[in-house]
Amino acid sequence: MKQYDYLIVGSGLFAAVFANEAKKHGKKCFVIEKRNHIGGNIYCENIEGITVHKYGAHIFHTSNCRVWEYVNELCEFNNFINSPVCNFRGEIYNLPFNMNTFSKMFSVTLPSEAKAVIDLQRAEITGEPQNLEEQAISLVGREIYEKLIKGYTEKQWGRDCKDLPAFIIKRLPVRYTYDNNYFNDKYQGIPVNGYNELIEKLFEGTEFRTNTDFFSNRDEFLSLAEKCVFTGQIDEFFDYKFGALSYRSLRFETEILDTENYQGVAVMNFSDLTVPYTRIIEHKHFDSNLITEKTVITKEYPEQWSQGLEPYYPVNDEQNNALYKKYEELANTKKNVIFGGRLGMYKYYDMDKCIEKALEICDKEF
Repeated sequence: MKQYDYLIVGSGLFAAVFANEAKKHGKKCFVIEKRNHIGGNIYCENIEGITVHKYGAHIFHTSNCRVWEYVNELCEFNNFINSPVCNFRGEIYNLPFNMNTFSKMFSVTLPSEAKAVIDLQRAEITGEPQNLEEQAISLVGREIYEKLIKGYTEKQWGRDCKDLPAFIIKRLPVRYTYDNNYFNDKYQGIPVNGYNELIEKLFEGTEFRTNTDFFSNRDEFLSLAEKCVFTGQIDEFFDYKFGALSYRSLRFETEILDTENYQGVAVMNFSDLTVPYTRIIEHKHFDSNLITEKTVITKEYPEQWSQGLEPYYPVNDEQNNALYKKYEELANTKKNVIFGGRLGMYKYYDMDKCIEKALEICDKEF
């Protein structure tokens, strides 16, 4: 009889939901986390009375009633609506692309006028788009592509848009209404007291250890439990047997400013290539009721990933997806290991989809 039912490697959202469900079913879990805190990338810090999203903006949105009810049972959410703007050389445009964007860019007022301009520009692409640049132009025309997509995307992925696959941008939202709500989901908001409350409630009653690297003593950790839930890099788990998967990383620069309001919006994207960061987050705007004398901003710099950096985004191009498929097949032979989360499943999951997937696996497991 082993000490625990499950060893959980990592303490992000997938791991937390699994631990919570396991606890409900009378199972005992032990969580190890290499960072000095639990919560993965949704971890928050309190700076100058402001809840700061340490690893980038996290806005919860979903149309799944089960997921929305699940998180609301654990903590209270505010009614924050994500309405980011894009800054191109001092020109400000609303996102996602909608009539406010088109009105400013094309000097039009009616949807039919905007559509006529875009259709004219789209006509330069004939046949099936072969890369991201052609795909973007075929959706919104060259002018929007050049100003609002090209620079931001090339900074984000570290590659020319002509060298990126078309599918990355196939779901680009284009609206012919004056609606600045970035998401189409039915439910949207941010925990009133930050995401730490959500994570702590999910892990309540579960034993965990931070500052602990699974790979430093892998065999001993695995011997503690009947099964392992692994939410780290799947290629690292298998000692890079088929080669290393590709990721993109991020670097964050956070500053405290002696002003009540720096940019007037929670998220401002910067689409000019000469600006090295992709966006500035002003955290206090996630809470419309918050009044403070100072503000906290975070600049987000995309980086090429290498060993030692945090792998934030899987690079889901054809080559990497084919490589992941090999690891997935190998993972399916490990009956005592469950792979989950962005890194374990090599997929960019939004928070709601991560919870959805965790619950789906738990439904089968328990």
